[in-house]
Amino acid sequence: MSAYPESLVPPGSTAPVPRRIRAMLDGRVVLDTTDAIYLWEFPPYPQYYVPLADVADGVLTETGETKMFEHGVARVHTAGSGKAWVYDEGIAKDRVRFQWNAVDSWFEEDEEVFVHPRNPYARCDAIRSGRHVKVELDGNVLAESRSTVIVFETGLPPRYYVPRTEVNFEHLTPSETETACPYKGRTTAYWNVGDQADLAWSYDFPTAPLLPIAGLVAFFNEKVDITIDGVRQDRPITPFSDADLSSGHPV
Repeated sequence: MSAYPESLVPPGSTAPVPRRIRAMLDGRVVLDTTDAIYLWEFPPYPQYYVPLADVADGVLTETGETKMFEHGVARVHTAGSGKAWVYDEGIAKDRVRFQWNAVDSWFEEDEEVFVHPRNPYARCDAIRSGRHVKVELDGNVLAESRSTVIVFETGLPPRYYVPRTEVNFEHLTPSETETACPYKGRTTAYWNVGDQADLAWSYDFPTAPLLPIAGLVAFFNEKVDITIDGVRQDRPITPFSDADLSSGHPV
């Protein structure tokens, strides 16, 4: 059993989306609906399935192919720079599911959403903490602080965000990596440590609920040694791949 909450929604589950969902492609809105549903294709997060009637004309081009999924057979379409799947029967009848990157951007109400839909049953909380956090790798202290912000996100180990003044940047070298998270926004910096790539990152302009982490630096728990109040923590093993969770890194 992991030391943090895991997603409990099984694949194939659905739920209504109470939010207005829109997508933009080439500068125009090509999808606008208040009648989407969530459908979990695998546990960490769902996908939007939207009524076919709420997709603009000319966006979908049928290929003549079909594809079998666990929740039904879909007609394959091209859409923008990707694919989309239209269902004529089953729990997704008369709905379409787009590849996320088939369009240029997605919005819940008027707020842009990155990487994948937010799981309505997941939490992502940024909580200030005075616990003594030390981050080390190969005998080098990378950061040490008694003034961190801990991000508790369902399905992931806690992430400890440290003020930059308490990070030993002599051990870090900048990386060109950029990632995004549906709960936190887009990263603004990554750092390598020695030959280990992308062990630390930062969000200078996170989403509003995660503002406490703005400008702070977090480390990839799975690849560094973290001590909390003098107790060395086991390196966690996440149940899904990095790419599954947040477009390359589970940050």
